[in-house]
Amino acid sequence: MRKNRILLYTVILIISVCVLGACHEKKTSNVRRVAYIARAQADSFAAWLANAVKEEAAKYPNIKLEVFDGQASDSVENSLIENAITNKFDVIIIQPNNGESQRPYAEKVVKAGIFCITTNARIAGINGASSVDADPYEQAAVNAREAVKQIPQNAKVVVLKGPPGNFHADERRKSWQKEFFDKRPDVKIVGEQIANWNKDEAMNLMEDWVQANDRIDAVIAMNDNMCAGALEVIKGNPKYAQTLSYGVDGTAEAVLLIKEGLMTSTCLQSAYDLAELLLSTTDKLLSGAEKEINVDIGNPLVTKENADKYIEMHKKAGAL
Repeated sequence: MRKNRILLYTVILIISVCVLGACHEKKTSNVRRVAYIARAQADSFAAWLANAVKEEAAKYPNIKLEVFDGQASDSVENSLIENAITNKFDVIIIQPNNGESQRPYAEKVVKAGIFCITTNARIAGINGASSVDADPYEQAAVNAREAVKQIPQNAKVVVLKGPPGNFHADERRKSWQKEFFDKRPDVKIVGEQIANWNKDEAMNLMEDWVQANDRIDAVIAMNDNMCAGALEVIKGNPKYAQTLSYGVDGTAEAVLLIKEGLMTSTCLQSAYDLAELLLSTTDKLLSGAEKEINVDIGNPLVTKENADKYIEMHKKAGAL
C-alpha cells in the first residue's frame, strides 16, 4: 500500500513538472526578439535614444530587446543587420548611419519576412517597412525662423553639418538655406564643414575657424552635440560672449547650456517620445493589429524662457 502511494506521488510529481515545463515553454515562446541597431553609442543623441528604447522595452513582458552598436560605420551597421536577419529576430529596428547605405539591408529584412522599423532617420519608400521619426526640415526651421530676427546684420557664421546622405542632416541644412540664408543675404558663411554629429570633430573645426576669423557671430549646427563642441572652444572667452548658437535634439547637455545662456536654442527631438512610439509600433506589428506604421513626433523649440521645463523632463527620466 505504501509502495503504491509513493508510486502515485511520483507520477503526480512527474506530471506536474511536465505541465509546468510546458507552461513555461509556452510562456517563453510568446516572447518576441527585437534587435535595435543604433547608429553609434558614442553619439550623444544615439546613446540617449538607445537607453530610452531599453527602458521602454522593459515595460513589455512579451518583448526581449537586444541593442547593437553601429559605431558610426556603414559596414558595421550593415553587417549587424545581416546578422540579425540570420539570427531570425522577430523585429529589426534600424537607426541608419547613412540611409541610402542601409536601404538595401532594410529591404533584405522585409524580404526575409521580418518586421523592419527605421528611425532617426527613416528610410522612406520601402514597401512593407515601418518608421518612427520626426520632421528634420521643421526641426531646423523652428530655429532658423528665430535666427532671422536674432542674428545681427552682416554677421559672420559657421555651419556644422551631419553625415552626407543622412536624411536628417540633409533636410536640416536645406531648411536653414530656405528659412534663413535665402532671407538674409547679408550673412556670410566663413566656415562650413561636415562634423558627422561628433563633438570632437566640431571642436577641431571650431578651433581652426577661431584662428582664421576676426569674429564669429553665430554657430549653426545640425545637432546639439556638434554645437556643444563648438561652444566648448569659445567658452569663457569674452570675445565670443555674444555669439549665438543653434542645434537640434534637446539633449540634457544642450538644455543646460541654454539655461546658462551659452546656447541660444534647440529643437527638442525627444528620445523618450521616439522610444515610446517605437515600442508601441513594435507591439502593434507583432500582435497583427497593423501591417505598416509611419509616425512622427513633434518639434518644440527650446529657449532660455522654457528651458526649465525640459531640464525637469530630463531629471524625471534620470538623465540629470
